[in-house]
Amino acid sequence: MPKITKRTVDALAPAEKERIVWDVDVKGFGVRVHPTGRKVYIVKYRHEGRSVKVTIGPHGPNTPAAARAKAAEIVTLAKTGRDVAGKMPRKGGGATVADLARRFMEEYAPGHLRPNTARLYRKIIDNRILPRLGKRRVGDVGKNDVAALHHEMRDVPGHANRTLSVLSRMLTLAEVWEMRPEGVNPCRHVKKYPEHRRERFLSDDEYGRLGAALRDAEREGFASPAAIAAIRLLMLTGCRSGEIMSLRWEYVDLDKGELRLRDSKTGSKVVHLGEPAIAVLRGIPRLEDSPWVLPGVKGGKHIAYLHDSWRRVLDRAGIENLRIHDLRHSFASGGLLVGEGLPVIGKLLGHNKVQTTARYAHLANDPLKAAANRIAGRIADAAG
Repeated sequence: MPKITKRTVDALAPAEKERIVWDVDVKGFGVRVHPTGRKVYIVKYRHEGRSVKVTIGPHGPNTPAAARAKAAEIVTLAKTGRDVAGKMPRKGGGATVADLARRFMEEYAPGHLRPNTARLYRKIIDNRILPRLGKRRVGDVGKNDVAALHHEMRDVPGHANRTLSVLSRMLTLAEVWEMRPEGVNPCRHVKKYPEHRRERFLSDDEYGRLGAALRDAEREGFASPAAIAAIRLLMLTGCRSGEIMSLRWEYVDLDKGELRLRDSKTGSKVVHLGEPAIAVLRGIPRLEDSPWVLPGVKGGKHIAYLHDSWRRVLDRAGIENLRIHDLRHSFASGGLLVGEGLPVIGKLLGHNKVQTTARYAHLANDPLKAAANRIAGRIADAAG
């Protein structure tokens, strides 16, 4: 262990993982080196049989000499049995997690999050974070609190991990806004649950039954015309449900066969339409006082909810275990089955990363398997 001086701290290079370099003179005094290169002085001591770490401050604004003196003072006080961490002033005053959430949504979300993402964050905050942590002081939220919240949702690992990500972003901003000490985000110590992507694709038989159920819905009226059109467009374009439900007529160019979306999940993009999708759009009546392709029941708003109509259509079709988003997956798999390559499929779906489309790569083998089966079957028939 070296003596912590300005020269030794400046020379510390960041590594892939966070590390702590301890001082040779003052026991418990060290500097934490983050993978980003950020360096923060800390001190460690024991209180009532447990190890306690206290952040002194970042390197730069704090000199090694001043940080060492503060560390020595804290260690000395700890030896008398005092809980030094509990007596240290907390940044952010009495601000609670609810206060932080309000500021996060009012100040940060509008300029940094897409509207759909902001709505998702609002839902996670209201339904998962605030009921558990809303009344806690921002400076008091620790690893145990975060780990307990994450553990409570272990049965839904995807939701648990997204909640952890939102809370982590909030607490990082709390450091920027000086509501917590810097470099002490407790979320970074909680390991995310492994997630297994669910894959479900419609067969040709299921497509047939789904189409028949949609025609029944038109005749019998157990789903609204807007919902029926939305489902058909999702089947025929591979778009995300939010992109279709919030579609404006100004984004639609039927002559060129394109949807020019200004604000999709991956930014602005052009959706190329096949003739069947164009036919669906041509069959939708335009309301003079509405900009929406699929207006909702409330005046001035677009359709916002498909779940009930989707369930009734699936029940009629006799199809189980199918989400609306699976229509997008099925569109991608259908492209591969007719011989289109992954780059083309990625362009049609609006993927920015090749890795996102690559999840469908195994499906490209299906035509080969079918061909192998036909060849082997012919040989087997000939051979008796």
